[in-house]
Amino acid sequence: MTAGEELWVLAGLAFAFGLVVGSFLNVVIHRVPEGESIVQPRSRCPQCGVSIASWDNIPLVSYILLRGRCRHCQVSIPLRYPLLELGTGLVFAAIALRFGPDPMMLVWAGFSAALIAAAAIDFDHQFIPDGISVGGTLVALAVVPTARWLLGEPALSAWLVSLSGGLVGAGFLWTVGFAHARVSAAMGRRFPHWPGEGEEMPTPGSLDYWTWFPGLGFGDVKLMALIGVCLGPVGVLWTIILAAVVGLVWGGGLALFRGAANMPFGFAPSIAVAAILTMLLPPSFLSSLLG
Repeated sequence: MTAGEELWVLAGLAFAFGLVVGSFLNVVIHRVPEGESIVQPRSRCPQCGVSIASWDNIPLVSYILLRGRCRHCQVSIPLRYPLLELGTGLVFAAIALRFGPDPMMLVWAGFSAALIAAAAIDFDHQFIPDGISVGGTLVALAVVPTARWLLGEPALSAWLVSLSGGLVGAGFLWTVGFAHARVSAAMGRRFPHWPGEGEEMPTPGSLDYWTWFPGLGFGDVKLMALIGVCLGPVGVLWTIILAAVVGLVWGGGLALFRGAANMPFGFAPSIAVAAILTMLLPPSFLSSLLG
């Protein structure tokens, strides 16, 4: 078997593993916002409450065999479940093809899974759980430099790159949000969620003054810290640039679909897409975008 054939076999295995991870992410996305355990009880139909048998819970395959309906109550299973499984599988396969069998492949798989979960939860609920953003950042600060060290990079250098990336990512987005909030306050602008009906503008002595911004959730700032730790300072800046473009297209599409331009939407999906693109695209290609 040639090296190219081995790489495609690896991509196939990564795709299958990604389907399984995507199935687990569906559980995380559904239960975490509700404060439920992601371990117990077993997966169940949200309509009839019957536990889903193992043979009916095979990622992607079961959806096709069941024709997209619950075996017991025949209610349609939302298409987003198999699409998320498929999307996770495709991302994992792309990671395998891009990086091959090295320690960073597993790091990028975990990183992508965290981004997908954060994006889906933010899309549904307009918030990002700290367990993903803050917890992921702490784990990444240990795992990412270690993986780079195993690939031959000096340990201190690898750790400093991750740390500086996290500071750049979170710091840049926080600066934008904070400056926008202060300018908005000076101009007397108000937003549906900021500062809130009947509430006064936050003052420098309150935490909200530093962390509560119009149009930007602080969860996005914390998520950008995770991205910076994983991608480094240059990678997180590219993520911010691409996220602005993706967000413009995404927001415009949602506005057309909803028939209103002033409805809030989570920014994490745009950030996640941008971060995954930054991870997968060769640095030379990104540089060429600047001409």
